[in-house]
Amino acid sequence: MDETLFAQVQHTRTSEEVVLRFEELILDGVLRDGDRLPGERDLAERLDVSRPILREALKELETRGLLVSRHGGGTFVADIVGEVFSDPLSALITRHSRATRDFLEYRRYIEGMAAELAAQRATEPDKSNLAAIIETMREAHMTGRFEDELASDVEFHNAIGEAAHNIVLMHTLRSCYRLLSDDIFYNRHLIFSLPGAHDTVLQQHIAIQEAISRSDAAAARAAAEAHIDFIVETTAKAHQAKEWDRISRLRQLHRNA
Repeated sequence: MDETLFAQVQHTRTSEEVVLRFEELILDGVLRDGDRLPGERDLAERLDVSRPILREALKELETRGLLVSRHGGGTFVADIVGEVFSDPLSALITRHSRATRDFLEYRRYIEGMAAELAAQRATEPDKSNLAAIIETMREAHMTGRFEDELASDVEFHNAIGEAAHNIVLMHTLRSCYRLLSDDIFYNRHLIFSLPGAHDTVLQQHIAIQEAISRSDAAAARAAAEAHIDFIVETTAKAHQAKEWDRISRLRQLHRNA
């Protein structure tokens, strides 16, 4: 963790000032769930506060549910995003295809807006981060590391949310992409079973990144929406192909009986 994250606390150097600093870092998405804080001595020195003041601040942040301490393991940023749906509701959603359609419809609008804002507001560090993620995704794609590519996919969309520089949108997207990571709404292995779909998705991600990089808001939104339109169409085709295969196998079993 970069020490500049924990610049010296100014003003009165009270515990409330320290609390405010951490709240801002978490709210702005700089500190993310699971991030481990430096040790107490190190952190107190960086913030230029006494260790009693730091302890008081950390205790207050824990009380507010923003930090968690693990016995003998240090202090970590809490999971403030949480689960979008309970396990029973998630299981219910997976059994009804219209939930998948609704999720993709929601993503189309929210991701189009995020990409448009990112193209308008992304800083050079934002653009560099998106380019680096795309390169990681491309490499994973070329070497057949599917799980690494999926992780980069989720990180890419989260990075667009960060580049949009809207706090509410950013945290909403992070919550949304947990569903993507867990394959609650659709199975990417099924989608990528269709010829060419895997390569097309990569090219669509590249198109979104390039539009944001050149600050073309209209193109970024169009590319993001086209990506979701493709996922909708491909999901329908994949499910249809799977159903055809199921029926064909049943017919074959009957013929061989």
